[in-house]
Amino acid sequence: MADFRDELNSYKTRYQQKQNNRSNFRHTFHYCDDYQGILYLMELLDSHCHLDLPIFDPDRDAILARCGKIGVKSIIVPGINKAGWGRLLTLCSRHSNLLYPALGLHPLFWAQHKETDLSELARQIHQHQPVAVGEIGLDYYLPDQNRTRQLGCFEAQLDIAEQTGLPVILHVRKAHDVVLGLLRRRRIKGGVAHAFNGSLQQAEQYIGLGFKLGFGGTVTHSRAHRLRRLAQQLPLSALVLETDAPDMAPANHHGERNRPDYLPEILNTLAHLRDENPLTVATRTTANAKQLFAINITNQGPA
Repeated sequence: MADFRDELNSYKTRYQQKQNNRSNFRHTFHYCDDYQGILYLMELLDSHCHLDLPIFDPDRDAILARCGKIGVKSIIVPGINKAGWGRLLTLCSRHSNLLYPALGLHPLFWAQHKETDLSELARQIHQHQPVAVGEIGLDYYLPDQNRTRQLGCFEAQLDIAEQTGLPVILHVRKAHDVVLGLLRRRRIKGGVAHAFNGSLQQAEQYIGLGFKLGFGGTVTHSRAHRLRRLAQQLPLSALVLETDAPDMAPANHHGERNRPDYLPEILNTLAHLRDENPLTVATRTTANAKQLFAINITNQGPA
């Protein structure tokens, strides 16, 4: 905890210095307004993409081919319900050098989940060795959600993650304080707070527990003032990139189906907001995710 606080305080100091001398800082780095020219230098990881869903059936192979050409070299595919695990695992097995499975029971589908799904989840994890337990969590945003059912399912999956030593991929809306309290009572091997939308203080608490914060298409929207400010304030060591495809498309694709090959647009926005070189942001966020998910890092590049 002390090391994390020292790093965070150091980053806050550097952030304030950048804000005080923003014009000079801009001359130090390049923005990648046309990122195609440097994508061959990058290795990007999409830490959250539902590429197994049927909506991708018509053009999944073409999308994956384009991902390979533009530097998206690794994609985490989280599970949402028992019915989809088989399809997800088959897809990831077919593209084992690119797609990495996570298995879990999504909170928004609580009505579909059965008590026996939890024991089956533990069995599937033991058999298939996914990189994480997810997508799991609590969603208190909508009023008609059964919070008791969600909570019981979430706690059971946290127990599975603790027992297996796997990180977790969290879906959390209007429930960050509850989730943080549950995490403190367990020894979870970190994870990702996917599509993070909490406060700076909540972000710091997640980071202190070994979590990374996922930034996706929402950060590209100019009206997302609070989220864009967070993207500037948080240390790069705490961030990972994600698309959450087919949802949460970047601003340039508003209203469209999101795709993992849009990840460089998210990278470009994040680098611009932080006044940092896109290659630096790409290298560090990819290394963050690969270390978290225990994926072999072939070339970390600059620190």
